This record gives sequence, structure tokens and C-alpha cells, in this order.
Amino acid sequence: MATTPLDRTRVARTALKLLNETGLDGLSLRAIAKELDVKAPALYWHFKDKQALLDEMATEMLRRMNEELVAELLPGTGWQEALTAAMRGLRRHLLKYRDGAKVYSGTHFTDLSYAAPMEAHLRTLTEAGFTPGGAARAWLTAYSYTIGFVIEEQSMGPDPAKEEGGYDLAARAERLAAYPLAAAAGQEMFRDYDGGFEKGLTAVVTGIGATLRES
Repeated sequence: MATTPLDRTRVARTALKLLNETGLDGLSLRAIAKELDVKAPALYWHFKDKQALLDEMATEMLRRMNEELVAELLPGTGWQEALTAAMRGLRRHLLKYRDGAKVYSGTHFTDLSYAAPMEAHLRTLTEAGFTPGGAARAWLTAYSYTIGFVIEEQSMGPDPAKEEGGYDLAARAERLAAYPLAAAAGQEMFRDYDGGFEKGLTAVVTGIGATLRES
């Protein structure tokens, strides 16, 4: 049996390790307990259910992300560059975990790890001419784009554990033979995710500047 004291952080870190092996659907409290060499009921002292565990996993992901992204922030950076860099960093970190975006989205952080980075980003936006409401909407818009993009990317792209699979574009094009524009769109939508993300992010940031920033 385990001799190292069991706590929420240790369980969450073990769960993130297993996530890359099993994916979100295969992750269970039983499997985590086995990895920790404890009985499954021991985990319920720390987490009432799987959603509570996902909340802690997302918070641990955020803690790790903050350690790296704070070091990357440059003083005097314009709001467009700062927002773009933040979203690139978010995507990069979500991609470190199999189904990382699904774990991260829709969760409730278990501490205030998010508060200081959010305050800094919102301050950059308000100092650049956004109202507080406009800054909040700008951040949420870019954040939602990034989360949604990575969910689709991880769902439709190759399995990172096996480094194979992904959307069969030839079969898709065959099914859509009567719809040539929709068939051709597959190459843009389901290939070169790095390039696609950058194009979409540029469109989002440009749109934010045109519609949410005070002139």
C-alpha cells in the first residue's frame, strides 16, 4: 500500500499522467486508485465524484501553465500581441494532454490560480482603450475560440498516443462528391492545425479590435 500521504494535488497529477494513456473516457477513479496503490474509496475523501476530480485536474493544468506563461510576458507588449501570445500558450498547454481541452473546459477552478493572470490581461486591455466590459468580452471571445479549436483538433486529429488516425479526408470527399465546396473545405478544416489556428486567431483578434475596443 502507498506510504506517501495522499492529497488532492497528488491525485490530480496522477490523473493527468493517466489521461495521456487512457483519454478522458477511459479515465476512472478506480484506475487512478490502482496507479496510486490505494483502494478506490480512499479517493472519495478528496473528491466526491469524477467532476470534482476534473475540476482539480484543470486547476493543476492552470498552475503549470501559469508558471511558464508568466515568464513569457514582456512589459510594454501591445494588447494584440499579448492576447495572441496568451491564446497560443493556452493551446500549447492543452495539447500536452490527451483530451486536454475537454478536461479544461466547463470546469470550476478550485483555487485562485486564474485570478492574477486574468487581472493582468484585463488590465492590458483596459489600458489599451477597452472598457472593463469590453475587455472581459474580448478575453472570453479569444478564450472560447481557443478552447473550441483545440477540442475539435484533439477530436478530429491523429491519436497522440498512437500517432495515427485522424479524419479520412478521401472518404469525406467521396461522401460529399455532390457538394464540391464542402468537400474541398476538408483540407482547410482538418489539416495543418497550426496554420489554421493562427489564421482563425488573427481573425478573432482583428474582429475584437474592430468591434469591442473604444475608438
